[in-house]
Amino acid sequence: MSSENTVVVGMSGGVDSSVAALLLKRAGYHVIGLFMKNWEDDDDDEYCSTREDLVDAAAAADVVGIDFEAVNFAAEYKDRVFADFLREYAAGRTPNPDVLCNAEIKFKSFLDHAIKLGASRIATGHYAGVRERDGRFELLRAADASKDQSYFLHRLSQAQLSKVLFPLSDIRKTEVRRIAAEAGLGNHAKKDSTGICFIGERPFREFLNRYLPRQPGPMLDDHGRVIGEHMGLMFYTLGQRKGIGLGGSKDGSGEPWFVAAKDVAKNSITVVQGHDHPLLQSAHLAAADANWVAGAAPEAGRVFGAKTRYRQSDAPCTLSADGNLRFELDFDAPQWAVTPGQSAVLYDGEICLGGGIINAAGLRRTPTRPA
Repeated sequence: MSSENTVVVGMSGGVDSSVAALLLKRAGYHVIGLFMKNWEDDDDDEYCSTREDLVDAAAAADVVGIDFEAVNFAAEYKDRVFADFLREYAAGRTPNPDVLCNAEIKFKSFLDHAIKLGASRIATGHYAGVRERDGRFELLRAADASKDQSYFLHRLSQAQLSKVLFPLSDIRKTEVRRIAAEAGLGNHAKKDSTGICFIGERPFREFLNRYLPRQPGPMLDDHGRVIGEHMGLMFYTLGQRKGIGLGGSKDGSGEPWFVAAKDVAKNSITVVQGHDHPLLQSAHLAAADANWVAGAAPEAGRVFGAKTRYRQSDAPCTLSADGNLRFELDFDAPQWAVTPGQSAVLYDGEICLGGGIINAAGLRRTPTRPA
């Protein structure tokens, strides 16, 4: 087989990547399955499913009828992704490791390795699309809007997208499971993975305690009064309701408490009552460390749709940019619990334009637009 026809598929042991490999094989590609081991600090405990996933991936490759190998990127993951993850939490922010993991591991280390194997392209089981137009590559939403993962892929570059196939771009999840079952794939009903990228589901506070010192501090209400003690800034994120440790209500309203702000300098957390409290609303945000899929920032002053967290609908906003690395967004309507450290990702219809890391958010008035 020529290298032009060779595709290396990242196989995680899940149904999506297994079906991606199957579809490519049926399409006539020479397919090689590759399992990435990217975490090994505690891969023998009850929360790390690496061994089980490897067995499932190998079994799927056997059913599909393709060559299969495993590769260890644990050192790269720890240096490029996990170190940043810890720095962000230590700074009082809430990072999204899946975004960095995709850019640095799944589409960089993995791509480099695939090329060494003689492949021309890589493929994954992500729900997203890629399209070439006028010599440039566009990152697209998936047909299955409920599973679309373009938000997590917004840091990909033109060079990376030019080498990527997304076989599931036009297929719904229910169809993926049906294809897997009919093909005899043993993981056709396997539960979707959640938790930290490559680290898995585990008690989060216990996990962070291994790497960062716990520093309790005052928990304040919206009037600055101390009403409790927090366990450490790293254990809380804006908009968090569960795990705050405040029972009942201080004013008799009975409304639940939410984390509204974190002050690193004072090691304090501000909590408020009620989902719609003003301190949880932001009409403006500033972001940095931007990545634009096209290689340059979109036109400032235009109206786009934006997501400030994965599970939300596009929010209409106006973009203002300060060069290619920084930008600001003014939203038509206030957004709930906009969180520093998370990604603000811009869309123009079905096209994911890119985005950046949220630095700050507030209630600056949205500028008036002409009718």
